[in-house]
Amino acid sequence: MVGQKPLSKFKAGQVSAAIWENQVQVKGKTVTMLKATVQRRYKDKDGDWKSSQSFSRNEIPLAIYCLQQAFETMLGESDGDNGNNNDIEEEVVM
Repeated sequence: MVGQKPLSKFKAGQVSAAIWENQVQVKGKTVTMLKATVQRRYKDKDGDWKSSQSFSRNEIPLAIYCLQQAFETMLGESDGDNGNNNDIEEEVVM
């Protein structure tokens, strides 16, 4: 996943989830597998942007929302619904 762009990204506040495409070997065949990551962005004391995978009580619903959007998109992809979901970025302001 390093150096590649996510297929889709979903944001709510400072929390986001992304869908990544990975190539894996299964029974000698290369198979595409979708995986999701979730993170929270924040600025440190020097004003630099950082990422974290820990969430406060109020951020957990935002992480759940973003992961639910990613899950639904991944279900659509696995069902063969390739309805041009590439480069989707949805942001919800909460």
